[in-house]
Amino acid sequence: MALFFDQGWFDEKLKARGLTRDDVASALRIRREEVDEIWKDQRELSPNEVTILARLIAAPPSEVVTRAGIATPSPKGATGGGDASAVIAKLEEMDQRLVRIERAIADLQSMIFATRSQD
Repeated sequence: MALFFDQGWFDEKLKARGLTRDDVASALRIRREEVDEIWKDQRELSPNEVTILARLIAAPPSEVVTRAGIATPSPKGATGGGDASAVIAKLEEMDQRLVRIERAIADLQSMIFATRSQD
Protein backbone atom coordinates (compact mmCIF):
# COMPACT_ATOMS: atom_id res chain seq x y z
CA MET A 1 0.00 0.00 0.00
CA ALA A 2 1.30 3.44 -0.90
CA LEU A 3 2.06 5.73 1.99
CA PHE A 4 0.95 8.76 -0.05
CA PHE A 5 -1.36 9.33 -3.01
CA ASP A 6 0.46 8.18 -6.18
CA GLN A 7 -0.17 11.23 -8.39
CA GLY A 8 1.97 9.95 -11.26
CA TRP A 9 0.12 6.64 -11.52
CA PHE A 10 -3.32 8.29 -11.45
CA ASP A 11 -2.26 10.96 -13.97
CA GLU A 12 -0.93 8.24 -16.31
CA LYS A 13 -4.20 6.30 -16.03
CA LEU A 14 -6.20 9.44 -16.80
CA LYS A 15 -3.97 10.33 -19.75
CA ALA A 16 -4.26 6.81 -21.18
CA ARG A 17 -8.04 7.20 -21.23
CA GLY A 18 -7.96 10.78 -22.55
CA LEU A 19 -9.30 12.17 -19.27
CA THR A 20 -8.37 15.04 -16.97
CA ARG A 21 -8.76 15.85 -13.31
CA ASP A 22 -11.80 17.90 -14.33
CA ASP A 23 -13.35 14.63 -15.54
CA VAL A 24 -12.57 13.11 -12.14
CA ALA A 25 -14.34 16.03 -10.44
CA SER A 26 -17.36 15.55 -12.68
CA ALA A 27 -17.48 11.77 -12.11
CA LEU A 28 -17.11 12.14 -8.34
CA ARG A 29 -19.51 15.11 -8.28
CA ILE A 30 -17.06 17.26 -6.37
CA ARG A 31 -15.27 20.51 -7.07
CA ARG A 32 -11.97 20.48 -8.96
CA GLU A 33 -10.32 21.93 -5.85
CA GLU A 34 -11.34 18.80 -3.94
CA VAL A 35 -9.74 16.62 -6.63
CA ASP A 36 -6.55 18.65 -6.23
CA GLU A 37 -6.74 18.01 -2.47
CA ILE A 38 -7.04 14.28 -3.15
CA TRP A 39 -4.04 14.41 -5.48
CA LYS A 40 -2.04 16.29 -2.79
CA ASP A 41 -3.09 13.69 -0.19
CA GLN A 42 -4.99 16.34 1.77
CA ARG A 43 -8.38 14.64 1.33
CA GLU A 44 -9.18 10.94 1.49
CA LEU A 45 -11.39 9.10 -0.97
CA SER A 46 -14.59 7.52 0.33
CA PRO A 47 -15.31 3.87 -0.56
CA ASN A 48 -17.89 5.05 -3.10
CA GLU A 49 -15.38 7.46 -4.65
CA VAL A 50 -12.84 4.63 -4.90
CA THR A 51 -15.38 2.59 -6.89
CA ILE A 52 -16.24 5.49 -9.21
CA LEU A 53 -12.59 6.42 -9.78
CA ALA A 54 -11.69 2.78 -10.47
CA ARG A 55 -14.38 2.58 -13.16
CA LEU A 56 -13.30 5.90 -14.63
CA ILE A 57 -9.67 4.87 -15.04
CA ALA A 58 -10.43 1.19 -15.77
CA ALA A 59 -8.48 -0.13 -12.80
CA PRO A 60 -9.45 -2.58 -10.07
CA PRO A 61 -10.73 -0.86 -6.91
CA SER A 62 -8.08 -2.71 -4.91
CA GLU A 63 -5.35 -1.08 -7.04
CA VAL A 64 -6.92 2.36 -6.56
CA VAL A 65 -6.93 1.77 -2.79
CA THR A 66 -3.31 0.65 -2.90
CA ARG A 67 -2.23 3.71 -4.90
CA ALA A 68 -4.40 6.27 -3.06
CA GLY A 69 -2.55 6.30 0.25
CA ILE A 70 -2.46 4.49 3.52
CA ALA A 71 -5.79 5.68 4.97
CA THR A 72 -7.95 5.00 1.91
CA PRO A 73 -10.88 2.71 2.76
CA SER A 74 -11.76 -0.19 0.48
CA PRO A 75 -15.24 -0.49 -0.98
CA LYS A 76 -17.06 -3.66 0.10
CA GLY A 77 -15.88 -6.58 -1.97
CA ALA A 78 -12.97 -4.73 -3.59
CA THR A 79 -10.35 -6.70 -1.72
CA GLY A 80 -12.22 -9.95 -1.32
CA GLY A 81 -13.84 -9.11 2.01
CA GLY A 82 -17.38 -8.73 0.73
CA ASP A 83 -20.57 -10.43 1.75
CA ALA A 84 -20.05 -14.21 1.92
CA SER A 85 -23.78 -14.89 1.52
CA ALA A 86 -23.67 -13.58 -2.07
CA VAL A 87 -20.85 -15.98 -2.88
CA ILE A 88 -22.67 -18.89 -1.26
CA ALA A 89 -25.85 -18.10 -3.18
CA LYS A 90 -23.91 -18.00 -6.45
CA LEU A 91 -22.26 -21.35 -5.66
CA GLU A 92 -25.63 -22.92 -4.89
CA GLU A 93 -27.00 -21.62 -8.20
CA MET A 94 -24.01 -23.08 -10.03
CA ASP A 95 -24.46 -26.40 -8.24
CA GLN A 96 -28.10 -26.59 -9.35
CA ARG A 97 -27.08 -25.84 -12.94
CA LEU A 98 -24.43 -28.56 -12.79
CA VAL A 99 -26.99 -31.10 -11.58
CA ARG A 100 -29.28 -30.20 -14.53
CA ILE A 101 -26.38 -30.53 -16.98
CA GLU A 102 -25.41 -33.92 -15.56
CA ARG A 103 -29.01 -35.12 -15.91
CA ALA A 104 -29.15 -33.92 -19.50
CA ILE A 105 -25.91 -35.76 -20.30
CA ALA A 106 -27.26 -38.94 -18.71
CA ASP A 107 -30.45 -38.63 -20.78
CA LEU A 108 -28.43 -38.16 -23.97
CA GLN A 109 -26.27 -41.17 -23.16
CA SER A 110 -29.38 -43.28 -22.60
CA MET A 111 -30.77 -42.18 -25.95
CA ILE A 112 -27.50 -42.99 -27.71
CA PHE A 113 -27.31 -46.45 -26.12
CA ALA A 114 -30.93 -47.13 -27.02
CA THR A 115 -30.28 -46.13 -30.64
CA ARG A 116 -27.16 -48.34 -30.85
CA SER A 117 -28.92 -51.40 -29.43
CA GLN A 118 -31.60 -51.15 -32.15
CA ASP A 119 -28.97 -51.44 -34.93
